[in-house]
Amino acid sequence: MSAVITASRLGKRYKTSVALDDVSFQIEPGRIVGLIGPNGAGKTTALKAILGLTDFTGELNVLGYDPRKQRDKLMGDVCFIADVAVLPRWIKVSQAVDFVANVHPRFDRKKCEAFLARTKLQPNQRVRQMSKGMIVQLHLALVMAIDARLLILDEPTLGLDILYRKQFYQNLLEDYFDENKTIIVTTHQVEEVEHILTDLMFIRDGRIVLDADMDAVGERFIEVMVNADQADVARALKPIDERQVFGKSIFLFDGASRATLEGLGEIRRPSVSDLFVATMKGTYA
Repeated sequence: MSAVITASRLGKRYKTSVALDDVSFQIEPGRIVGLIGPNGAGKTTALKAILGLTDFTGELNVLGYDPRKQRDKLMGDVCFIADVAVLPRWIKVSQAVDFVANVHPRFDRKKCEAFLARTKLQPNQRVRQMSKGMIVQLHLALVMAIDARLLILDEPTLGLDILYRKQFYQNLLEDYFDENKTIIVTTHQVEEVEHILTDLMFIRDGRIVLDADMDAVGERFIEVMVNADQADVARALKPIDERQVFGKSIFLFDGASRATLEGLGEIRRPSVSDLFVATMKGTYA
């Protein structure tokens, strides 16, 4: 199968800043890709380009379409959940379901109703009577019942408590995802999506600084916890990060020999959060 998204030298410039700086990447079908970066890194601009919501330079192919010229056709196969669920405050749950059923040809009413049955939402309940978490649940039920080939999630669980966040990602895997679908997710709660990701992309200052599948990330990056007497030896191997925990030094290495590191201390696979912090150091200064 051909790639779901192919970007070549994708660029977007504003008057005083560069949002995307000649970015190239490819996303294959059946992948769950984490697009992770600090605020202002270019995540939202990249998503807007994919969705045909902003102009750009370079080449971008999404599901065989050019988002700039063929957005109407593209959106028949794409679904998007933004960080803020914009639903009219007067609308009832049943009316929202009817509306999406009438406008989207791939909407599955039974699937939507099955999602809603797991919540406390009632058919006659209006959006203005709901908590933020309930509004997000309604939005998710509507969107996840659309049989889209590409699902784009931009901070999808913002405002939900931890139980609902975990439930959302569980539902995503059990009820939505298969080998014919592709998911791109951006989030600041990296540790909550780590277990579902197949691929990882870090974006910083409009550039992709890491693009790898999770197996490759596990092979390439190694953390080692080192006693004080071995710290200088570890530093000589040029780690990309060092931090202190309980009097010991934890070093993060990129591409170092596993056998060499095993001689220095306890090795482990770094979390995506730790890898992100190490890669982005200086961004928040």
